[in-house]
Amino acid sequence: MSFSLEGKTCLVTGASRGIGKAIALALGAAGADVALTYARSEDAAKDVQAQLVAMGRKAMIFQADAVSGTRAEEVVNELVKAWGRLDILVNNAGITKDTLIMRMSEEQWDDVIETNLKSVFNYSKAVVRPMMKQRAGSVINIGSVVGVSGNAGQTNYSASKAGMIGFTKSLAKELATRNVRVNLVAPGYITTDMTDKLNEATLQAINSAIPMGKPGNPEDIAMAVQYLASDASAYVTGAVLHVDGGMAM
Repeated sequence: MSFSLEGKTCLVTGASRGIGKAIALALGAAGADVALTYARSEDAAKDVQAQLVAMGRKAMIFQADAVSGTRAEEVVNELVKAWGRLDILVNNAGITKDTLIMRMSEEQWDDVIETNLKSVFNYSKAVVRPMMKQRAGSVINIGSVVGVSGNAGQTNYSASKAGMIGFTKSLAKELATRNVRVNLVAPGYITTDMTDKLNEATLQAINSAIPMGKPGNPEDIAMAVQYLASDASAYVTGAVLHVDGGMAM
C-alpha cells in the first residue's frame, strides 16, 4: 500500500543511506519529485538520485552541512527556484556519539545537538516562507524512541530527539492556520548497516526489550513518512507517531 504524492515535491536531509534513503525512495515511489542532502557520501547520494530518476521522477542532490543555516537557505531557495514549490520537508539528518556522561566531552555533546536539533531548526526555518505562501506543506521530523524513554549512554542523542518533540509541537501551533502541518516519526530499533555488525547476544538482548520481539526496517519508517507527507493525513499535526514495535509503551 502507498499514499499518493503525485505532483508534490520533497526535500529529505541526510538521505544518502539508511532510513533517509528508504524515505526518499518511498516518496518517489508514491509519485513525488525528491531532492536530498548528504554530508560526505556523494556516490551514495548519486545512487539514490539514479534510482529516483529510473522511477521517472525529478531528483536533485545537494552537499550540505546540516548545521549551516546559510546552506539550508541556499538549498531551499535553489529547490524552489527549480521546481516552483516545496511541499514536503523531511528532517532526517542525524548522528550519534554515544558514551556515559562522565566520559562525554563538550564536543561530543555539541556535535550531536547541533547536527540533530539545530539542523531541524535550520531547514524548518528555511521552508516556512515558501510553505506559508503556498498555504500548504508538511514538515516531518525523524525523532527516536529514546527521545521519549531515554537511554543510558545517549544523553546527548536523547536530549536532541526530545528537543525535536517540543520543536515539532511548537512549530505545528505556529503554522496550523496556514495549512502547514508539522509531525514527528519516532523510530524504535531499526536494522541498518551499523546494526548488522552487532553480535547475536546483543541482538537478542535488544529484541527482548521490544514487545513485538523483532526490530523494524527502514521501510517501516518510510511508510509512516509517506502517510504524513500525503493528503491522507490532512488533519494530523503536532503528532508523535511511534514506529517502534511497542518499545515506548
